[in-house]
Amino acid sequence: MPSDADLLASIAQGDTVALTALYERFGERLYAFLCRLARDEGTAEEILQDTLFAVWRSAGAYQGRSSVSTWLFGVARRQAHNRLRGKPPPPAAEPRDLAEPVPGPEERVLRDDWLQRALGMLPLAHREVAVLHFLCDLGGQEIAEVLDIPLGTVKSRLHHVRAKLRESLGEQTTPR
Repeated sequence: MPSDADLLASIAQGDTVALTALYERFGERLYAFLCRLARDEGTAEEILQDTLFAVWRSAGAYQGRSSVSTWLFGVARRQAHNRLRGKPPPPAAEPRDLAEPVPGPEERVLRDDWLQRALGMLPLAHREVAVLHFLCDLGGQEIAEVLDIPLGTVKSRLHHVRAKLRESLGEQTTPR
C-alpha cells in the first residue's frame, strides 16, 4: 500500500487512481471538518470538491515539511476561507444533518445539541482549532501548521474553546 506522500507524488504525475485513494483515506475527515466550518452540507461538499481540485493542481508543490494530512487540512481550510469570505454564515445545521465520520467518544459527545450550538457560536478562528483538535484528532503542532499560526496561539484558542464549552455546559445544567 503506497504511503500518503507516494500518493501525492503520483497525483502530481496525473494519476487519478491515486487521487481516488487519497480521497478514500481522508475524505470523511476533511468533509466533517468542512461541514463544521461552513455549517452547511452542500457548501461543505462544494469546498471538498474545490479542495480535491486544488490538490490535483498543486500536489507537486508538497515538500514533505509536514504530514500529508496536515497539508490536506491546510488546503481544505484555504479553500473554505476562499469560498466563505464575505458570506454571512448560514444558520447552524442540526447535528443529525452534519457529516458523520466514524464515531469515537468525542464525536458522540459532539452530537449533543448544546455542544453543536456552542461550537456554532465560536468565532471561526476558535471553531477551526476546536474541530481540528477534537474531531480531526490533530495535535497542537499539526494544528499550528494547518492554520499557519504559532503553537502558543493554538494553545490559547483551545483554552478559550474549553472555557466557552464549560460556560455553555453550565448554562445547560442550571435550572431555569
